[in-house]
Amino acid sequence: MSDMRELPALPRDRSGKGAARSARREGYVPGVIYGGKKAPENIKIEHRLLKKEMTSGAFMNTLYMVNVDGTKTRVIPKDVQFHPVTDVPLHVDLLRLSKGARTDVEIPVRFLNEEASPGIKRGGVLNIVRHAIEMSVPADTIPDHIDIDLTGLDIGDGVHISSVKLPEGATPTITDRDFTIATIAAPTVVTEVEEGEEAEAAEAEGEEAAAEGEAEAGEGEAKEGGED
Repeated sequence: MSDMRELPALPRDRSGKGAARSARREGYVPGVIYGGKKAPENIKIEHRLLKKEMTSGAFMNTLYMVNVDGTKTRVIPKDVQFHPVTDVPLHVDLLRLSKGARTDVEIPVRFLNEEASPGIKRGGVLNIVRHAIEMSVPADTIPDHIDIDLTGLDIGDGVHISSVKLPEGATPTITDRDFTIATIAAPTVVTEVEEGEEAEAAEAEGEEAAAEGEAEAGEGEAKEGGED
């Protein structure tokens, strides 16, 4: 489960572009706390602190207790807007989470027991279709990752969501199909060998054609010499 971390913030009295620009000039990132059947709350978070949290790990999967002048609210990040050129965070959206609430999050996938996969042993390649899966989970028990066992998988086999043991209380947000998470693909070295063989064959054909051309030229010269 994600650790609960405290994140200090200050109230933002005014909304709008002017107030947001003013907050940024002061070294803050404007944001809003919304949801939970309450009115949105405009806040600002020190840029340095937010940047530290964003680079420390799974920011979007981490529960925070935002402390605004002593009033604490449990939230989870839902969106961060960045400057298109500098990648500086411009605005952050935080979702309130009441007791017993559920939320949709991207859970990273972790693959286990590659050495027990016959396909990988024979040179097959693990082709990862989804590095994370969007899941609906209880806010109090957000998984850090989802484990997928590769034991027994051969070349051509695939891992679908229906075959994965999911954390308790977690359900995929995609429900209309049994989507693929990974496959064991044929070894790429086979293609490389075949390409090498084709190149060698083409080179041999070229040398043979050149030799035939030289022989024909020699015969022509011999005939001309005989006529003289």
